[in-house]
Amino acid sequence: MKSPLSSSSPSPADKSGQTGFRGRVLVIAGSDSGGGAGIQADIKSVTALGGYAMTAITALTVQNSLGVFGVHAVPPEFIRAQMEAVVKDLGTDAIKTGMLANIAIVELVAEALDSLCPGIPAIIDPVMVAKGGAPLLEAKAVEAMRALMVPRAFLLTPNAPEAERLTGIAVNNVSGQRRAAERLMRAGARAVLLKGGHLEGGHSGGDQITDVLATEQGELIFESPRIHTRHTHGTGCTLASAIAARIAQGDRLPDAVDTARAYLAEAIKRAPGFGAGHGPLDHAWPMRESRRET
Repeated sequence: MKSPLSSSSPSPADKSGQTGFRGRVLVIAGSDSGGGAGIQADIKSVTALGGYAMTAITALTVQNSLGVFGVHAVPPEFIRAQMEAVVKDLGTDAIKTGMLANIAIVELVAEALDSLCPGIPAIIDPVMVAKGGAPLLEAKAVEAMRALMVPRAFLLTPNAPEAERLTGIAVNNVSGQRRAAERLMRAGARAVLLKGGHLEGGHSGGDQITDVLATEQGELIFESPRIHTRHTHGTGCTLASAIAARIAQGDRLPDAVDTARAYLAEAIKRAPGFGAGHGPLDHAWPMRESRRET
């Protein structure tokens, strides 16, 4: 596969050393000590897709391919301080949110998006459960996610179980994906990418994955072969961050989704095989591909 970076070219620097570079992504999410998901996957994905990643860490986790063994939430005021330090000095072209952990953090991030980042497109990944089943969002915070984060989403990227919890609609096929996406847009999201990777039967299961992108302009269906592997840790984080990287660089939303899906598929195919459980992806594959082309 051709590297998604192969058509990029650096911007010329002016006399002050500024390049006119676009692609700054502020990621607001939790840390994964195993490096496969969370902030670590976000930074790798944004970098691989040509962006510049900055972070506001919401939680520390004790985590590897086998599961999550501990969570330590960051105090909300410290999360806001991270966001403010980044935005006021470096600026940002897109926001990506991941693990928000609890009601206090959800409320803080919603307020900070309005006060610190007005008009900046926010890619909201409503992270609720880790790949191994450990909860990453308190049950009582789901309503806060629905009420506060969904309306602030330039793009919401739920998987089927997350969409079911946010809407109460059964999501077990493309029809369910469409209905849930429509409900989430009525709740305020400007666009919804309802992912089909968790669906095991019907049109969006088996050997095929179907993702539904609902926008104010209409609906797009993205289909791709399912890659049968246990090395899928961090796929949701990776996809949302890759989309954010491309949106930050000025891509149209459908193009950003298409590029990010292709990047993710290749990262899964090239997974290094680490870990005894749900192993991490190969986020850095475009760098090696670019070296081969030069």
